[in-house]
Amino acid sequence: MAGPAAGGAIDPVGHGAAGRLLAAAQQRGLWIATAESLTGGMLASRLIDVPGASACMAGGACTYSFEAKHRVLGLDLADLEEHGAVRGSVARAMALAARRLYDCDIAIATTGAAGPGPDDYGVPAGTAFIAVSAGEELVVEEVRADGDRPAVRAAVAQRALDLALRVVEM
Repeated sequence: MAGPAAGGAIDPVGHGAAGRLLAAAQQRGLWIATAESLTGGMLASRLIDVPGASACMAGGACTYSFEAKHRVLGLDLADLEEHGAVRGSVARAMALAARRLYDCDIAIATTGAAGPGPDDYGVPAGTAFIAVSAGEELVVEEVRADGDRPAVRAAVAQRALDLALRVVEM
């Protein structure tokens, strides 16, 4: 993908980790994409809420169902059906697939069980995995979040932004 679009610098003030991540990406000439399950587009939305995000935000794939993960990201459907999607290996595969899909430099992926109860594979509510792929770095983190569905989703989205910012600043 070509470098970020011309225009003014992204001002991260008042936009937390999303603003700082976008500003860091713009400074380095990097593009960002997301592949989301648990967060259902919340991560992309937080990034796009930052004025000037179009300078370095390539896009986002909301792949909630197994079939969507398979069709859009190319994940193995039989593996998902047998073992479920709340695993570090799935988050990793989602991040790598988003990098290919959007031909970008940084991809952030989320998968998890938002609740209120465990998923169909017995994974407790509030369990999630985040993966960030940036350059040669690929970091996968397991997250445990408390609260109802909205609280779990918001906490995971925030942790994903924080992790991506740490990886980009390495």
